[in-house]
Amino acid sequence: MAQSVGLQSVGVSVPDRVLTNDHWRERHPQMVADIEGRIWMWRKPMEWTEGSEAFNREMAPYVRDPFRGARQRRHIESDGTALELELTAAWDALQAAGMEPEDVDLLICSSFQPDVHGIGGAAFLARDLGLTGAAWNLESACSSALVAVQTACSLVESGQYRNVLVVSSCTYSRTTVPTDPVSWGVGDAASAFVIGPTAGDFGFLGGHTVHSAETCEAVSYELQLDPNQRPRLRLRAGRQTARILRETSERYLKECTQGALAAAGIELGNIDHFVFNTPLAWYKGFCARALGIDRERALSVYPLYANVGPALLGMNLLHAAHWKGYQPGDLVLLYTVGSVSTCSASVMRWGDVALGPLPDDVSPELLESLEVDANQATPVAQVA
Repeated sequence: MAQSVGLQSVGVSVPDRVLTNDHWRERHPQMVADIEGRIWMWRKPMEWTEGSEAFNREMAPYVRDPFRGARQRRHIESDGTALELELTAAWDALQAAGMEPEDVDLLICSSFQPDVHGIGGAAFLARDLGLTGAAWNLESACSSALVAVQTACSLVESGQYRNVLVVSSCTYSRTTVPTDPVSWGVGDAASAFVIGPTAGDFGFLGGHTVHSAETCEAVSYELQLDPNQRPRLRLRAGRQTARILRETSERYLKECTQGALAAAGIELGNIDHFVFNTPLAWYKGFCARALGIDRERALSVYPLYANVGPALLGMNLLHAAHWKGYQPGDLVLLYTVGSVSTCSASVMRWGDVALGPLPDDVSPELLESLEVDANQATPVAQVA
């Protein structure tokens, strides 16, 4: 009988610096005023048959919001690093699991983007944690965390490693500028998971992953000179981003979800909790509508942190586990969408998973106060 493998613990880390929308309204008032009221993502009159109806309907409350549903986000300071975020998340996960660095056989790291261009963060993180085992980098954009967790589970199940530390970080603020609206919807964070053997049938039950090659024109990084004439990577949204997201999101979601459920031998109706990586303010609602599930069975921390790339999975999972009270035996479906990379889903049976702390200044009440009321949506007929 194969050894059951799954999560031992989860930890996250965010910068202390919180930026609200007032940050842009005060510093770039004309820019916000120019954008406010514009209809974005729909460049021409459209019908529900263009793209996903579920995606369009959930997007409707945000079409006149220049901040696209973002309310606050965390950005590192000018001298901050991804490594600092990774270290905090990693230590929180290790301490929650009651482990020391010498207990880790393998570190899988995804720094998006790393502090040193061309070199991933695994060796630096292993050095600062004092690890003595293996360490390597794995990158699949915003799906990096889930792909790494699936990889770790397979390696532990096969007997090659016993305990694997998976760490993902995102420092989008370093690849955007305040005068680009892309910066309004992104933030910085890190997450960490300890993967190891579990008792009984707790842990990873099955997964399904596909590439997202159809999104290759959605986003890109360009090399530009900053004001000090130093080269910097800049995140850019493509001209066809809106169309690509509308046309592919539902298909990727359903294909991965159905594949993971089939691999796990579980029916959709038996899933207790859903964890989506919510790169957009309406993504949880879209996933719930597309899958036909109660949206209260998922949680989106987008209003608190905006899009933090590969760290989103861990952020949503840890907040949901704390606030919704996951219980041993609960079935959890995780899904991540990554542009120009991978879409993936996994089914897990929740076990005795140790939870690291949440940021001190967040609460369910704060999240609720920041959420957009979807019932106040502008009718599509009036904005198309």
